[in-house]
Amino acid sequence: MEFNALIVEKDAEGKTAAAVGRAGVDQLPDGNVTVAVEYSTLNYKDGLCIGPGGGLVRHYPHVPGVDFAGTVEQSGDDRYRPGDSVILTGWRVGEMQWGGYAQRARVNADWLVPLPDGLTTRQAMIVGTAGFTSMLAVMALEDHGLEPDRGPVLVTGAAGGVGSVATAILANLGFDVTAVTGRPETGNYLKALGASDILDRGEVNEAIRRPLESERWSGCVDAVGGAMLARVLGQMKYGSSVAAVGLAGGAAVPASIIPFLLRGVNLLGIDSVMQPFENRVRAWERIARDLPLSKLEEMALPATLSDLPGLGADILRGKVKGRVIVDVNA
Repeated sequence: MEFNALIVEKDAEGKTAAAVGRAGVDQLPDGNVTVAVEYSTLNYKDGLCIGPGGGLVRHYPHVPGVDFAGTVEQSGDDRYRPGDSVILTGWRVGEMQWGGYAQRARVNADWLVPLPDGLTTRQAMIVGTAGFTSMLAVMALEDHGLEPDRGPVLVTGAAGGVGSVATAILANLGFDVTAVTGRPETGNYLKALGASDILDRGEVNEAIRRPLESERWSGCVDAVGGAMLARVLGQMKYGSSVAAVGLAGGAAVPASIIPFLLRGVNLLGIDSVMQPFENRVRAWERIARDLPLSKLEEMALPATLSDLPGLGADILRGKVKGRVIVDVNA
């Protein structure tokens, strides 16, 4: 049996090219559950894997797609039966083995999560890894004492996938959200998601002026890292936390330890790839409950497999707003 897939090839000179082609079920990786994929999405890692690989892809030809949602077709695990709707995010799928940019995928049952009540497979992929990561960040901040009455919460890189969903979730939970963006044209979009204020990236995207500034933020979801994270740490309120979810601004953080010592600020690392099953289920159930589904369509950019080479390049250049939703059967 053959199916459509976005296949990335590498030539003898090491150059890669991605195009829609046909693949066979016998080419799928080992696993005990085969899924008829309905939707996937686009993340920064996908942009790397569609292009030169970024060190993530081990073998070619390769099918990217770190997220997918669909229906179980065959199962060798009692937890899943044909017809069950499932979600996959993370576990290095789409990097080390073939992923969701295809009409079929084969994975280990341990990597799947049942689709929660209240979500469709399409909605789950508008959320995707980015939204899943956002909810993990919100949960971590809540676990460290974040409450709506403590003051405004900052979201950096707010117009991106993680930032968009974080803004919508926090606003829906009653938080006063300040959204940081370097693209003024996204202001109305972020306001529609629930942001109370828009902060220009230039106001915080610079090296720290001094170890501590005036206390401004009761919490922060940071998708940028780099100098911006260093600056934000000095603006956090006493005992507050920053959930670090990305490094669009760089992996090096030119920060001072003073905010940690004198204000008890917490820096919380958020990993979405290797999260245990129980926490995955908890996060997806919270998404179904606390993410206003009416906001999802405002984030969604429809796409097909053939659109992905161009969109993959766009996301690496920071030109994608919101969430790309890929209908692999269109």
